Amino acid sequence: MEEEELQALRKQVKKAKRIASERAGELHDLVEERLPQAFDEIPAMAKACYDACQHWADVTQQLKEAESVADH
Repeated sequence: MEEEELQALRKQVKKAKRIASERAGELHDLVEERLPQAFDEIPAMAKACYDACQHWADVTQQLKEAESVADH
């Protein structure tokens, strides 16, 4: 894998981490500030947070594998 592709993956990881952190923050704000009135928002918000974290984990794994291949 070329350095440009590795840089693109690193950028994806950073973006995915930022988005996952934003979703976690939104979920935290819901719990801290809007419950119990907004309890019906929990499932959708939790799913969005989970999906964002899963995406971050996936691209992080892709980057680790690509860097491992590039080092050999």
